[in-house]
Amino acid sequence: MSTFKERLSDGLYGAGWATVKKLPESVATGLGRRIADIAWKRRGKSVLRLESNLARVVPDATPERLAELSQAGMRSYMRYWMESFRLPTWTKERVERSIDIKDRHYLEDGLASGRGVILALPHLANWDLAGVWVTRSVGVPFTTVAERLKPESLYDRFVAYRESLGMEVLPHTGGSAFGTLARRLRAGGLVCLVADRDLSASGTEVTFFGDTARMPAGPAILAQQTGALLLPVTLWYDDSAVMKGQIHPPVDVPESGTRAEKTSVMTQALADAFAAGIADHPEDWHMLQRLWLSDLEEREEPTA
Repeated sequence: MSTFKERLSDGLYGAGWATVKKLPESVATGLGRRIADIAWKRRGKSVLRLESNLARVVPDATPERLAELSQAGMRSYMRYWMESFRLPTWTKERVERSIDIKDRHYLEDGLASGRGVILALPHLANWDLAGVWVTRSVGVPFTTVAERLKPESLYDRFVAYRESLGMEVLPHTGGSAFGTLARRLRAGGLVCLVADRDLSASGTEVTFFGDTARMPAGPAILAQQTGALLLPVTLWYDDSAVMKGQIHPPVDVPESGTRAEKTSVMTQALADAFAAGIADHPEDWHMLQRLWLSDLEEREEPTA
């Protein structure tokens, strides 16, 4: 049975999808900015966690600079939501005006080769907009994985929303996602995975901004088992209405080593590409959860 908080969350998201997409764009933009500023001023757990994460990304930042970054981060996060609520109403032309991706030839050449492509990206800017660009502008459907949310009705909203944008969405739990992803790749298809936070508690350890974190091993293992091309992607906002993106050179499978050793090397390469993009645009990294192992261990310590 869902709790009141879960039902409230579901209702709020439902209202967002139903209402925000009908607002004039300038009104939606202003609304998102106001909501972000209110949340930032309340200094809740998510804002404090965002600041703690940003302190690792910008270790020499003063408290004043961290506050500026976290406020900009909340505004960026709400821009993501305002855009995402409106994405189902955007035409192909509107999508193309709203995103500029560098080095897209890595994606297009990989797909043309027939070997399958994995796009791996962190929680930067608007990954849903990038997905719509792939389905509508590049003209290629893709498969992705979604975290199970509570209540189930909220998860169903996210799945229906992303499927309406041309994505095949698989649940993270259940055990069958990996096999389906592998089949899509062996058939020459495209898989897109947000890959800077491990949801299984059994990911691969990487060095990330000077400390140890876990990131999902799935992208590297899929590339090894299927021969698919593994491409890191980073996204960011600037002062314009156009989101920018970069498709990075492929992460190659090492020629020697065990599967675990190869996975470690490849996942670290992804982490390094993510870190470079996050360091350049820290305010667009929407990481409002614990990520580093030392932070997770702190939470797991028994209380007296």
